[in-house]
Amino acid sequence: MRNFETGATRNDDSDKLDYEGFLSPFVLREFGEYMHKHRLQADGKLRASDNWQKGIPQEEYLKSMIRHVMDLWVDSRKGLSDQTTVETLCAVLFNTQGMILEILRAQGKDVGKPSGR
Repeated sequence: MRNFETGATRNDDSDKLDYEGFLSPFVLREFGEYMHKHRLQADGKLRASDNWQKGIPQEEYLKSMIRHVMDLWVDSRKGLSDQTTVETLCAVLFNTQGMILEILRAQGKDVGKPSGR
């Protein structure tokens, strides 16, 4: 049990997921800005923010991820620039999330449907 100075009590939370600790709001903000920046498609249309959640083959995510890792690797040999590194890592994070989502979907896990915003 957790007992607070006010007298309030709560169950122990040591076995609960700690999203506040596992995630960084600063990284998530940067990733959100990266994703928003890349919503504009070649045809001039703005895609929904969750469009990727409709499904993209794992192989496509992997190919894209490897291209971005190569960019990161080459940049590291030249001396990483902060903004280029952040952009590239956000691209890797996007592909990582996409692959995980597709794996979960293939495992039959309920991953919901995109809202289509």
